[in-house]
Amino acid sequence: MGGVAVLARDAGHRVTGCDANVYPPMSTQLEALGIELVEGYDADQLALAADIYVVGNVITRGTPVLEAILDRGGLYTSGPQWLAENILHGKWVLAVAGTHGKTSTSAMLAWILEDAGLRPGFLIGGVPSNFGISARLTDSNFFVIEADEYDTAFFDKRSKFVHYRARTAILNNLEFDHADIFADLAAIETQFHHFVRILPASGRIIANGEDAAIDRVLARGCWSEVERFGSTRGWHARPLGLENADVRQIFFDGRSVGTLSWNQLGEHNVANALAAVAAARHAGVPVERGLAALQGFSGVKRRMELRGVADGVTVYDDFAHHPTAIATTVAGLRSKVGGARILAVLEARSNTMKLGVMKDALAGSLGLADRIFCFSANLNWDPAFALEPLGARATVSNNLDELIAEISREARHGDHVLVMSNGGFGGIHEKLLATLRLRRAA
Repeated sequence: MGGVAVLARDAGHRVTGCDANVYPPMSTQLEALGIELVEGYDADQLALAADIYVVGNVITRGTPVLEAILDRGGLYTSGPQWLAENILHGKWVLAVAGTHGKTSTSAMLAWILEDAGLRPGFLIGGVPSNFGISARLTDSNFFVIEADEYDTAFFDKRSKFVHYRARTAILNNLEFDHADIFADLAAIETQFHHFVRILPASGRIIANGEDAAIDRVLARGCWSEVERFGSTRGWHARPLGLENADVRQIFFDGRSVGTLSWNQLGEHNVANALAAVAAARHAGVPVERGLAALQGFSGVKRRMELRGVADGVTVYDDFAHHPTAIATTVAGLRSKVGGARILAVLEARSNTMKLGVMKDALAGSLGLADRIFCFSANLNWDPAFALEPLGARATVSNNLDELIAEISREARHGDHVLVMSNGGFGGIHEKLLATLRLRRAA
């Protein structure tokens, strides 16, 4: 919704917004752009006399400002619908969908198009470092959008991505998530089927070639061209050798099409890169140009973002919150730091994690970490029990200050602290770095 606000401002509108708990980097982005933010959802905000209210899916019946809008007959719409009607209409939309990797892949794709001189507009659920902003509107025919399967609004329970009318679609992967609105994986597959049904015959789907759920989605009906990635059936990557493990030879349809050399971590990011290069190719960017652009890709804030080093301890921030994402994130850092100690710090904050749906997979996802610290506030299940297989490696606390103190006592020179949460986590990164600096001074 912050990105939608940016696009509306770029389109020439005066934009205000309200939220109960906004945090960086979105809060600082909105402030820098002069977009007014009101804390809370009080009905007196209708005094602004807005021409239209764009309602995010966090807003439910009973929210005072929404009830006032309905009572007074105010004009309202959803973020995805407003985008479709006012921003995306008539553009070549490149949509990135999937359970994991949407933000990073969208950022890579936007950067490839930018490097090729196509100046795409974009809306991404994070802040790509190459752009410094999560959304922008340009006069380009191309628009890159992170296509979320979560529901649209209180009055529209379809997935957001069905509004976007994509021409190029990346289907990155598909797992069960969003347990607060989906009963099971089959229900999510149905939403992806709806997405596929509205792609034009001249469109192209870039699909994970090793994902059974995506195979099932496409088997239900597909009217567009399909290219696979991550599989010998289509786009895939191979290391050049032990001496050049970070450089990958890229193949498509059995022939070498170039090399990928960059500073991003993890096999999941290699898969993201393959999808981005393939999608950019559909938009007319040669493969060699796409691969060259990724050499200059700087990542996304809150995706393995280095937050600082204090007293010899390196602190990272990452958005991972689903067990699969946690496992791939820890594995990516392990590939970078080798035998150095990794201290994984987790806030189980997403709706799915709060419900405990994924708790049985949590311990396994953290297996490559040397020490694990879990913040347990606001959970209706006991993470100590879920993390029991990790034994003394795991520490659980419902007090943030106590958790920070425990991490500081444990962290040693040369350690890497990986903080994972899809929220602000109480500003733990700066608080921990400050504690470590005080420790150093002492």
